[in-house]
Amino acid sequence: MPPGLRTMAALLAFAALPVMVSAQTMSPPVPAGEIFTAAQIGRALSPPTPNAGKTAPSLANAPVDDGQWTMPSKNYASTRYSAQAEITAANVATLKPVFTFPLGVAKGQEAAPIVADGMMYVVTAYPNLVYAFDLKKGDGKPVWTYTPDVLPAAQGVACCDVVNRGGTVSKGRYIFNTLDGQTISLDAKTGKVVWKVRLGDINKGETMTMAPLVAKGKVYVGNSGGEMGVRGWMIALDEATGKQVWKALGTGPDKDVLIGASFKPFYASEKGKDLGVSTWPTDAWKIGGSTGWGWMTYDPELGQVYNGTGNPGPWNAEQRPGDNKWTSGIFARNPDNGQAKWYYGLSPHDEHDYDGVNEQILLDMPFGGKMRKVLVRPDRNGYVYVIDRTTGQVLSADPFGPTNSSKGVDLKTGRLIKNPVKGTTPDSRTTNICPTASGAKDWNPSSFSPRTGLMYIPHENMCMDWLSKQVSYISGTPYVGAEVHMKPGPGGNRGQLSAWDPVLRKPAWTIKEELPIWSGTVATAGDIVFYGSMDGQFKAVDARTGKLLWTFKTDSGVIGQPISYKGPDGHQYIAVLSGVGGWAGAVVSGPVDKRDGTAALGMVNAMSDLDKYTKAGGTLYVFSLPR
Repeated sequence: MPPGLRTMAALLAFAALPVMVSAQTMSPPVPAGEIFTAAQIGRALSPPTPNAGKTAPSLANAPVDDGQWTMPSKNYASTRYSAQAEITAANVATLKPVFTFPLGVAKGQEAAPIVADGMMYVVTAYPNLVYAFDLKKGDGKPVWTYTPDVLPAAQGVACCDVVNRGGTVSKGRYIFNTLDGQTISLDAKTGKVVWKVRLGDINKGETMTMAPLVAKGKVYVGNSGGEMGVRGWMIALDEATGKQVWKALGTGPDKDVLIGASFKPFYASEKGKDLGVSTWPTDAWKIGGSTGWGWMTYDPELGQVYNGTGNPGPWNAEQRPGDNKWTSGIFARNPDNGQAKWYYGLSPHDEHDYDGVNEQILLDMPFGGKMRKVLVRPDRNGYVYVIDRTTGQVLSADPFGPTNSSKGVDLKTGRLIKNPVKGTTPDSRTTNICPTASGAKDWNPSSFSPRTGLMYIPHENMCMDWLSKQVSYISGTPYVGAEVHMKPGPGGNRGQLSAWDPVLRKPAWTIKEELPIWSGTVATAGDIVFYGSMDGQFKAVDARTGKLLWTFKTDSGVIGQPISYKGPDGHQYIAVLSGVGGWAGAVVSGPVDKRDGTAALGMVNAMSDLDKYTKAGGTLYVFSLPR
């Protein structure tokens, strides 16, 4: 790895932390039902230990930054970190838009703009229009536009808005997914179709909202539809032709899940034959979810691809007793044939729709007195996990926001320690469950700076009331079985941005936001963090202190993924899409009846006032310093 990518955070003490003890041994114990914070658990589980050096995490698998942004995660380490440093705390207040472009789609815009070879590419929410801009011209006018043939009926089976999380440029092609289950490869210069393949079936409730991962000559994609009773999968396509190379299902017999001789999970609960069948009621695994709608990460050093799996269906957990494998967890797979290497279940028998689809940031990190190859992920269940990415062993798991649905993670067994007071049962309403079904954070990705040694986590501060109900499966229709009402969490603010120290296992600073943060973050070498708010403010804060340095009001709420890149003129630019929507923005991007608190799977109860802050829209913004 180049020395420049081993930049150490200034004077961060490397605490020789032991593996975290089981939360069952916490002293003092957390009372059942009480909300506890990261700081409170940190004091109980992580007593001060002597310093063993002065080092911090460094990037793994990240090439030298050439100024481009060719994939949503920026690189295979999924750092979303830009080495561009022209924009600093001293000049960011002068940042101005250099061009804007109306996308023509007033829905939730969650995609990351992609920059490669002097071009920028943007894909919209349904109907998944693709625009290509020549950055050398800099006039904000597309040089080509592609309009895919997307089935309109896909809108009716999309769980949580008709979003798209972006495309990827590789080998002269722009590759993206459509809501109705197609993966399409376009010539990046002309916009002409190279190949396209239909993978999902909307008649079963399958859609596709995730961004493809391209690595080792393959395109890795997964399906959405966990609330529709689908059976999840991850598929690898040949990058040159679109031909299917392998398919791993998320539930069912080992042969379907691609579990064989190479599968060596760390924990005993993940070992056994055909657990994807035996941990379900008879045949329930066939409609059990475990979709692949979130983030995937490629690890060239270890030869592994990591994919998260979605929630089990239905939400009514009493209809599916058992661990419900392989839902709400992480697989490490052989990228060439899909064979599983290990699996870790983040939320076995998931009762609260926590999924397991969040980003994996790959770091080389000090832990227990030595450097470890880890993946770090802030999960929807409320914990920042540090996991040995070689074996799947959890090294630590600490809450990054208010939570009471569980009491910690037992590192001897790997099990989430559930709080029985916050369990869900039919015909009995459970109140004040934290986090919500949308998670302590939803899909929106964090970033990591090797300069500060901090992760920048955009997340929520919300809780919920839950009533489980009996539900029957009908193909292509909602298969949920729960009535949910979400609401603001402790303190009343609904969102937070936390700068998390993965070595010290606690936040360095936190910013409270009135509304949930549904955008991603990007960190830069100028020690700036950019993110957006649902009221339409695009913000820059100091990466070391969290001080607000700049804000710009966009035409709609920002739930997209900001990027930082070097333009053809050698200067640093920032780009982001505005366009409120997604699960949290459904009350605006709708149509949704804001008088019904259960609408949008309970989100409307917490977000009925969103239309007072913003309106529907869809615009590309590109910013730079004055010239």
